[in-house]
Amino acid sequence: MSLPDKAFPVSWDQFHRDARALAWRLSGSGQTWSAIVCITRGGLVPAAIISRELDIRRIDTVSVASYHDYLSQGDMKVLKEINSEILETEGEGVLIVDDLTDTGKTAAIVRAMLPKAHFATVYAKPKGRPLVDTFITEVSQDTWIYFPWDMGFAYVEPIAKDTRG
Repeated sequence: MSLPDKAFPVSWDQFHRDARALAWRLSGSGQTWSAIVCITRGGLVPAAIISRELDIRRIDTVSVASYHDYLSQGDMKVLKEINSEILETEGEGVLIVDDLTDTGKTAAIVRAMLPKAHFATVYAKPKGRPLVDTFITEVSQDTWIYFPWDMGFAYVEPIAKDTRG
């Protein structure tokens, strides 16, 4: 898998701060939500933090997957549907939560399921940003975000010793 040159590693502490900042921003909107629908898997962690901060107890998941590498994305497939009671609301009073919107393809599928929902992500890239109502940090499209649940501790060479070029 070929990855972009720009890397944005996010620690657990940083992600927690950013997810709480998202909750803070959402709390200031004056809107209240009856439920959260988190997009798995990345939306699970921010949804837990936001549900605590905003005291939202009703949480559901939707799972949308594509088999891809960084340069190409395959067909999108819904692996787990949203609860029918929430679907019937068309998303009114529902907060959709994800860690990141990248290309916007997953966001578009979930938006179509819940067109009246408020969509919030911790991070947004330019292609996906138009589909998001609230986010904390925008990163360039060619940046790869390394989330803390995808990383382990390892030695890193000093920049001066980097031989890539």
